[in-house]
Amino acid sequence: MPSSHQPSHSQSIPRHSIVPSSIASASTGAPSSMSVAKSRQYAHLHSHLAQLNAHLADTENLLRMTAVQAEDMRFLGGYVGALFMGSAKVLGEEGVKEDDKK
Repeated sequence: MPSSHQPSHSQSIPRHSIVPSSIASASTGAPSSMSVAKSRQYAHLHSHLAQLNAHLADTENLLRMTAVQAEDMRFLGGYVGALFMGSAKVLGEEGVKEDDKK
């Protein structure tokens, strides 16, 4: 960029605030409505963060229980699979013997 387009310290550029003038004038005084609103928003945020923290703790407990239950399901799956294989072997041999008799 050419140096003519860059503002120097000697040039004064007016800056406009996006805060309405009624609020800006109130913020110069003692405890203002902005600080009250801000403290209320912080209190609201704090309550939501506490609720989020409680929900995260619940989720952590549920995940821990789910991991334990998944291990138990794995054991039960192996146990039931062994029962099916054993019963298939017994019933399969009987099925072959019955087919030979016919």
